[in-house]
Amino acid sequence: MSKHLENSKQPDERGAGEYECPRCKDNGYIIYKNEQGYDVARECSCLEQKRLRARFKNALIPEEFKNARFDNYIQKSDVQKRLYHTTIEYLKNFKTGGSKYNLGFIAVFGEQRIRELPGAARSEAKAKHNSFGLGKTHLQIAAAKWLMRHGYSTLVVSDIAFMDELVQAKRIDDEGETLAGLLWSANRVDVLIWDDIGKAKWSETKENFYYQIINERYKSQKPILFSSNEDKGTLSEKIGFAAASRLFGMCGPYLLEVEGEDFRLKGA
Repeated sequence: MSKHLENSKQPDERGAGEYECPRCKDNGYIIYKNEQGYDVARECSCLEQKRLRARFKNALIPEEFKNARFDNYIQKSDVQKRLYHTTIEYLKNFKTGGSKYNLGFIAVFGEQRIRELPGAARSEAKAKHNSFGLGKTHLQIAAAKWLMRHGYSTLVVSDIAFMDELVQAKRIDDEGETLAGLLWSANRVDVLIWDDIGKAKWSETKENFYYQIINERYKSQKPILFSSNEDKGTLSEKIGFAAASRLFGMCGPYLLEVEGEDFRLKGA
């Protein structure tokens, strides 16, 4: 802080328009005289804006969802309304004990279960039990933004890419440093947003990773906001029964089993 104050008193020949923040001239602190005539510094509002931008950058929000907000989430069907209102209720309760809960959106009839059906039955089940294109990821990202604005650190991961990163890191000959860094990132954040969990092809190595992360967050009571196109049974098979037990067990009243019309296809 003393460095900020020192710099703020030095003359700067740049024009006002060249500063990102003309109020503090990019020093982060505004100097003013108090009633006793002493120079006093107060934090400029631009510092919180910079911190928020940093949190957004570190959250790894996918480019296609950069504009995802609650006010532009489509609520036409009953399932979309249910998803929206449950997310809003979850966030309202987050600071008053709700932070101990996970928030999960899963399928009524899982993708893996549908794939195992014969051709004609598969098409029928897909049409009847669709869980794609309901806006689950949109709401997850909107929730992530809300949490970051309220000071919570957030990390957004997409299941296939995340699992691939962990598997590749395990193979790197660096005494486990890269892998430890990835696991640390997933475990240290206040809220982990896990999109499409269980989408990656099963392997024993991946099942171990699911358990390590979910169990660590379970022990430290740090929530996971997750979505999946698998149901309780098929997701348990994909991530392991021990991990699933902890994941579902932390949801309390915030585990939604959903299905409905694919909004993406309807738009097309």
